Amino acid sequence: MNDPGLFDFPPTTRLHRERTRKIHTILSPDAQPQPSGLGPAADYCLAHHALEGAEAAARSGERTVFDWYTDHPHAEAATRSTPTTLGPRIVVAPDLTGLPRSPISETPYYVLGPGTEPAPPSLRSLAAGAFGTAAQSGFGALLAAHAVVVVLLRAKQLGQVLDSWTLTRLPGTVFLDHVTERVVLARDFIHEAGHNWLNDALTATGSKIDDQAAFHSPWKQSMRPAFGFLHACWAFPLTMLYTARVLEHTDGDVQRFLAAYLDQQRHHLAATAADHPHALELVGHEGLRERLAAVHQQALAL
Repeated sequence: MNDPGLFDFPPTTRLHRERTRKIHTILSPDAQPQPSGLGPAADYCLAHHALEGAEAAARSGERTVFDWYTDHPHAEAATRSTPTTLGPRIVVAPDLTGLPRSPISETPYYVLGPGTEPAPPSLRSLAAGAFGTAAQSGFGALLAAHAVVVVLLRAKQLGQVLDSWTLTRLPGTVFLDHVTERVVLARDFIHEAGHNWLNDALTATGSKIDDQAAFHSPWKQSMRPAFGFLHACWAFPLTMLYTARVLEHTDGDVQRFLAAYLDQQRHHLAATAADHPHALELVGHEGLRERLAAVHQQALAL
């Protein structure tokens, strides 16, 4: 990537500030909201955790928990954070058997709350190392604003299928399986933060993607709505650019794993070359459209 400003998108910056202010007003109408000290993007992420937690507590009649969220719109993140090169991050590794499922998500999710504990030191160190690797590879701005809360799921071995996801209701939060290699975890941070970035950018620009349009997805081997197709054609190229940049700094099994991944993604992305320009026509904002096209083209050239 040659454009250091690729991820700095003014409409999203405005969205973060405006949404945070609105959520804080909803949680505490009579209080003057104070910043957490972690930055506007972190405040935006944490405000959504507080809102989700407060709503759940209100529905279940847990008044003490509800009051905690209204009193802690930043979910006490400053006292639970892990130092990284990108600033404080919140890294947790909750018991997966206790993760809820609800109408807000088809997949398990986790909301910061009064019982939140940081992940064990080894996992926090792994995450901090992954943030550092990503930043050194040109993705610091992306992760600084869109991977604030890290929810580490299952420990896997290199070569096993790694599941990861994001939720539109919890922007700035990433859910990931993990191996012990920071260079691999950094790749998956970038992928999921990329989804968060695009969700925010589409919202900030008022871009409504025609849900009737569909394109063939080589990743799913099926026809996918334009929204999902565009997401894949953004998030996977980002990981390709990252992988190509770090590959020469790895060796052994990790290098073989990443090289195989890059070869696979080259094949998949080539299959989208004809459709991607047509899908981009559905994005009404020129600046956003240009960013999506630039990353896709750079990855195709690898």
